[in-house]
Amino acid sequence: MNTVTTLFIEKGLGRGNYSAGSEKKITRMWTPLSLTLCVLSAVLLGCPGGDSSRILVVPVDGSHWLNMELILRQLHARGHEITVLHSAKSWYIPQNSTMYTSITIRMLEDEDDLDVYNRMILDIMECRKKSQLISSFCHKYVLTKRFWEGYKIIADSTAFLLDDPVFMKKMYDGKFDLMLTDPCLPHGAILGSYLKLPMVFNVRWINTGETHFTMAPSPSSYVPLTGTELTDKMDFMDRVKNVLFQIFTEIEMQFLVYPAYSDLMARHFPPGSDLLSLLLSADIWLVRADFVFEFPRPTMPNVVYIGGFQCQEPSPLPDELEKFVESSGEHGVIIMSIGTFLSALPRKTTEAIAAAFAELPQKVIWRYSGQPLTSLGNNTLLVKWLPQNDLLGHPKTRVFVTHGGTNGMYEAIYHGVPVVGLPLLFDQFDNVVRMQARGAARIVEANSITKESFLEAVKDVVENPSYRENIQRLSKLHHDKPMTPMDTALFWIEYVIRNKGVPHLQAVGYSLPWYSYFCLDVAAFLLAIVVAVVWFSMFCCRLLCCRRSKRKLKGE
Repeated sequence: MNTVTTLFIEKGLGRGNYSAGSEKKITRMWTPLSLTLCVLSAVLLGCPGGDSSRILVVPVDGSHWLNMELILRQLHARGHEITVLHSAKSWYIPQNSTMYTSITIRMLEDEDDLDVYNRMILDIMECRKKSQLISSFCHKYVLTKRFWEGYKIIADSTAFLLDDPVFMKKMYDGKFDLMLTDPCLPHGAILGSYLKLPMVFNVRWINTGETHFTMAPSPSSYVPLTGTELTDKMDFMDRVKNVLFQIFTEIEMQFLVYPAYSDLMARHFPPGSDLLSLLLSADIWLVRADFVFEFPRPTMPNVVYIGGFQCQEPSPLPDELEKFVESSGEHGVIIMSIGTFLSALPRKTTEAIAAAFAELPQKVIWRYSGQPLTSLGNNTLLVKWLPQNDLLGHPKTRVFVTHGGTNGMYEAIYHGVPVVGLPLLFDQFDNVVRMQARGAARIVEANSITKESFLEAVKDVVENPSYRENIQRLSKLHHDKPMTPMDTALFWIEYVIRNKGVPHLQAVGYSLPWYSYFCLDVAAFLLAIVVAVVWFSMFCCRLLCCRRSKRKLKGE
């Protein structure tokens, strides 16, 4: 999970003073002066409360919640009323908040725990010991096996909601104007479709894979599938691997993902409905991506890119941390954080990392909560939490050692800090490959790390100026926009509310049967015409030949 998420949890941000679901209303006492000021503000700037709408939010826990919470803070500040559905056992989502009304429902967290992800990391590290092709498919298999256990939980918990008359009455009585959800888990997309609400996705991943592969054409010749660790410049064998991955993914969708929701669709939606059709009905996809980082590829008109919207200018560091950073002198500091997954790394690996850091002239700030390390150097400060964004924005930061989470990647780009990638799970391998392809990162394999290999990688990124030059070029491109990603996200959310949906931006192709989408029916029709013309031509030729033969026979 992203380290900034821990900031929100440990510092208690976003926690309110009244219980979730309370119907108590707060009455504001107006003085003549304050009333005059509000009227004047409304005339000059427009009162945010004047466009207040009711927004139903179904987030995903973990680092995904960080992204959603930042948007909710802005929506709340603009006067919108927000209701958040989440599990009573949520890892990070506060039940009590001044920003939103909280409603607890059954979700994946009720039957899941964080330890399962640590076990997955160990399985994937075993996969990484195999050859590159086998390793990628082994990694894919580990994820598929784990996700398969979750599909049924999600389907059952969503069906439970739709079958609960008390809950559904509360939803209808809420008179919501919009469903804002992260479709990585499809509770929100299914509920929003059932309630017939306009939908906005805050999305990078969906239940069926990476966003673009679901809603836009993705040619296998230059669009690498997630998990392949390929770039957009593929040779023949790379394209073979990419196609095989695409076939594997399609089989997974048709035989594992969609069937898990078939009973739910049959009972609560019109005939022919499936999970894919519900996902494709979303009005706007706020995709947490930026083509400064992503490879260019086809997209759709209802897709808005907000990659890096969580990034912000650095705040001053706490006094003790600032003193430690300043003590680094001209050598600067190295920041290391691999989220909450550090406990999954073998002891041998963490000792090798600590020993490598001890030989560097730089100071090191390492987010670490494991057992004491015997090879730790005097230049290394271990902390249970660190202000990642603020440290990355400090002028003395030289390198960011990270697991390759999306939030961390965009913070590195935003602040122009080169990366040493230590990927462990999910899309992290592809993320660091993208950064490496831009010349702004080095990758170190966690399963085979040694003191020497890690030290060489870090020293290379610190001492080779090309890494910093490349990341700063990306940073400049990322900042060069007419609107900030956050302002863009807020505009399109309110655009959907104002217009009660945006069907004019949705492609008709989503509703076409597969044979019409690929024009197979047209191809069959044209082929039939060609066959008919050829057959008719051959028939005519044969008929003419027969007549000539008969005339010759008669003449003889």
